[in-house]
Amino acid sequence: MMINAEWDRIKGRLRDEVGDAAYRSWLRPITLHQAADGLVRLGLPTRFMRDWVATHYGERIRTLWGAENPALSAIEIVVANSRVPEPAAPPPVVDATTVASAKPTATVSVLRPRSAAPAASADQDELGALLDPRFTFKNFVVGKPNEFAHAAALRVAEASAVSFNPLFLYGGVGLGKTHLMHAIAHHIRDHNPARRVLYLSAEKFMYRFIRALRSQDTMSFKEQFRSVDVLMVDDVQFIAGKDATQEEFFHTFNALVDQGRQIVISADKSPSDLEGMEDRLRSRLNSGLVADLHATTYELRLGILHSKAEQMAAAVPQKVMEFLAHKIVSNVRELEGALNRVVAHSQLVGRSITLESTQDVLHDLLKASDRRITIEEIQKRVAEHFNIKLAEMSSARRSRQVARPRQVAMYLAKQLTSRSLPEIGRKFGGRDHTTVMHAVKKIEELRSSDVGFSEDVELLRRMLQN
Repeated sequence: MMINAEWDRIKGRLRDEVGDAAYRSWLRPITLHQAADGLVRLGLPTRFMRDWVATHYGERIRTLWGAENPALSAIEIVVANSRVPEPAAPPPVVDATTVASAKPTATVSVLRPRSAAPAASADQDELGALLDPRFTFKNFVVGKPNEFAHAAALRVAEASAVSFNPLFLYGGVGLGKTHLMHAIAHHIRDHNPARRVLYLSAEKFMYRFIRALRSQDTMSFKEQFRSVDVLMVDDVQFIAGKDATQEEFFHTFNALVDQGRQIVISADKSPSDLEGMEDRLRSRLNSGLVADLHATTYELRLGILHSKAEQMAAAVPQKVMEFLAHKIVSNVRELEGALNRVVAHSQLVGRSITLESTQDVLHDLLKASDRRITIEEIQKRVAEHFNIKLAEMSSARRSRQVARPRQVAMYLAKQLTSRSLPEIGRKFGGRDHTTVMHAVKKIEELRSSDVGFSEDVELLRRMLQN
């Protein structure tokens, strides 16, 4: 079709003008949704992207297309999903005048849901992130490293009144924080659908706030976030160092607490260890129940594999399960991914799963796992490099001759292993996690100011990785 050729040429021009990075982020996702009677409808997957493209690129798209096809009368930018406009309120059309408007709401169509549900509910659905149907309490495997966090999450989900405010879940990558948050949301929606639940990432909260500032519509933003019964924010560490977003989040937090609404938050560190957070916000995050998810044990990993295999209805030999539980220790996502690969290979080639086939299918993953560096290796190599006794890594001596190599070893342990700060501290004579944090910060400062020292540390890192 001629219209497709026109759109291809326009995309080429846009790519040349804005560069590859901006094109991939904002313009490549645009689809030619509909074209008829001088009207072109372009689609984007989310409201945020739709508003951004309309505001920043809408006028240029209109100009380029006008040059390609003078018969074109208008361009409409929509969210290209299953939602359609209500017959009684057709979406406004984007023409050269409205595209130039500074407010996103004037430049894009507003799609209403098919159902007769209240508009506020529809807004909440689009405002938050989609929930993964797999992430329920039923599918969460409980073990010693996560039993406290699981119990706290279940209590919040089942409680008719606010139990802990906020519930703060923290832990490393792939240990189950997001799973528990989704499980809370699923449980509340299934058992108490009248409660309004909003789950989203801290990154999305920030983007929504920025969009409200640019459109001079912060009141609507405040109303959307402060009218929910349960607010769930994932990866709150993302707003560290972003003062304006923290300010708004702090006021949203206070407003919901004052109204007796439930707040659930997750992060990769405890509130006390979140750098770049205002003291008053850190204090608020610490004011409820803080529950951590520890690194998985062998028994928990084995239980997760059994549960996953049962869900997949896959016959996986016990020896293969044990092998994977021993070898894949970094996080649950990697563990489940390994099992998925093994089962998929078996089904595609039509062979049963054996220990030999598992090793063959996962050779790259197992090789990387075998190269995984331990804190003991780091301590030994650093002690040799600085010519001190290995025992000094755990000693109480504070002389610079000993303290600096110890700090280097802590720094490398944080960089090269998946161990948490408390775990690293325990390997260095039972030191507190704040000591490890100080060591990491000190070495980073020295590396930026002392070229020779930085080269020494980099040499140690390369020796350990090879």
